[in-house]
Amino acid sequence: MWIEKEISIAEIETLLSNGYEVEVDSPDGYVPVNFFINKGMYEEYQLNLNNGVKIKCNESHLFETTESWVSAKQIEQSKSTYKFITNDGIEIGRVYKNNNQIPIVDINVNHPNHRYYTNGVSSHNTGVGKSLFMCHVAASVLLQGRNVLYITLEMAEERIAERIDANLLNIPIQQLNELPKQMFETKVNSLAKKTQGTFIIKEYPTASAHSGHFKALLNELALKKSFRPHIIFIDYLNICASSRFKGGSNINSYTLVKSIAEELRGLAVEFNVPIVSATQTTRSGFCLDLKTQVQTLQGLKDISNIQVGDFVLSNTGYNEVMNVFPKTKKKSYRITLEDGKEIICSEEHLFPTENGELNIKGGLEGGMCLYVK
Repeated sequence: MWIEKEISIAEIETLLSNGYEVEVDSPDGYVPVNFFINKGMYEEYQLNLNNGVKIKCNESHLFETTESWVSAKQIEQSKSTYKFITNDGIEIGRVYKNNNQIPIVDINVNHPNHRYYTNGVSSHNTGVGKSLFMCHVAASVLLQGRNVLYITLEMAEERIAERIDANLLNIPIQQLNELPKQMFETKVNSLAKKTQGTFIIKEYPTASAHSGHFKALLNELALKKSFRPHIIFIDYLNICASSRFKGGSNINSYTLVKSIAEELRGLAVEFNVPIVSATQTTRSGFCLDLKTQVQTLQGLKDISNIQVGDFVLSNTGYNEVMNVFPKTKKKSYRITLEDGKEIICSEEHLFPTENGELNIKGGLEGGMCLYVK
């Protein structure tokens, strides 16, 4: 038996620990909760929407806007208003920084888009271990006497440093601030005897830095600090910017991420250094009508007949199909263009527009222009 009601996010921990299955509302419908995480104390940031909705969060919390995923810190520093995707459509709001420390919790949901509604605003859930994994490997490389450069676009430098310290000192991160000073100094001195490597962390705002910025950073570190990394970690690929495609370009997410990956590979080759990053490789099957026509190397096919390994036409040429999502039933919408073209889709299906990728549920309206073949 399922019970539908609004609860605080903290109550989810109790429900999960008592054996309940929990699903939360999201732009993709109700999605299962994998786990709950207590992140500790952070500086307080607050989102204020024009409709009166308020959300307290930390600086790295990601909100979904009509432009892209944007962190609370990035929004606050811009001193600008953004258009946020909510369960009631698009709402305008700003983020303010308060001089308070508040406990921060989050959940992880079982859906490729990793998002759910918080007070009705689409938010990115906690990661499934990308940063933890890279911090663990970075600490391991440092212990081997290598120089490590860690570039973060998601978490603050201080949070990354805490995770690295916890790895190096071999203690739970929750105990880091409680470690007696003498014991801390003893552990650090012991580590200093084991490695001659140097570790540098550099933070950029989400989606603001690309390979050009990273190249300038490497040149600056070499010139001013005589620092040349043996390995670079970038946390993480999907929230980097592209030096070739600017924000708002009429490209899909696949093309953008592919471009970023190619640029980072070029950077790795130029500086002869391995670059480690992480990416979200799956996207939701946002749902098109089964008879939607797709151009393949063998001619037009209904999308329901497309198989893994087929090559389908996109704005970057023919690309191989890597995954086919199962068929599901959803409420459908018919979009008609002024030239008579029609397409039937769900309210979650994303279309590239001049204002970024939009769907019917998140701001796609009559009068907007869609890109056609």
